[in-house]
Amino acid sequence: MTLLRTIFPCLDGLVGVKIPKWNDENSPWEILGHNNGSLLSEQIRTINRGDDSIFIHPDAIVAESAVIEGPCYIGPNVVIRHGAYLRGGSWICNDSVVGNSSEIKNSLLLPGAKAPHFNYVGDSIIGANVNLGAGVKISNVRNDRGLVSVRLLNGERVQTNLRKMGALVGDGSQIGCNSVTNPGALIGPNSMINPNETVTGYFGAMS
Repeated sequence: MTLLRTIFPCLDGLVGVKIPKWNDENSPWEILGHNNGSLLSEQIRTINRGDDSIFIHPDAIVAESAVIEGPCYIGPNVVIRHGAYLRGGSWICNDSVVGNSSEIKNSLLLPGAKAPHFNYVGDSIIGANVNLGAGVKISNVRNDRGLVSVRLLNGERVQTNLRKMGALVGDGSQIGCNSVTNPGALIGPNSMINPNETVTGYFGAMS
């Protein structure tokens, strides 16, 4: 099984849901980069007739106070609440929530993912039915501005060649309030992270 489908097993069962495509499912972070034909932004542009416009499904609910920059895709039954900020490259799948004062940048929220209160999600993939507690920050830049690497389940460290990468948060995971994930964190599906934790490297079970 590829790393992508190990962390996001929901992808095997999605029917009728618009999601991006990956060139290399064992390097799922490549979709977040800037030198790859499968960039989130580039794929959103194909939905938006090739420009930086914003696609909002008719069934989505978007607060008037939300700020949305293109290119951006907002799917059916998505809720974008007061004061949310969606920056370019945001792909928000069905039934997801971006809440009060939360910021999303160049990231994919899979169906049912929730960033509902004062969250930052940068250059990341957030799995189906993940919940980010209030104040959770998905950090995407190292303090030294160096390239981000990831640590796999077997302990191998892999260079992503990205200077900006947040986290891959597996399906069904719950991250407690005010926790921070450091750049390059991999979180297995159905992980439970306590409030006020700092997550570095690999966390949880990936079998």
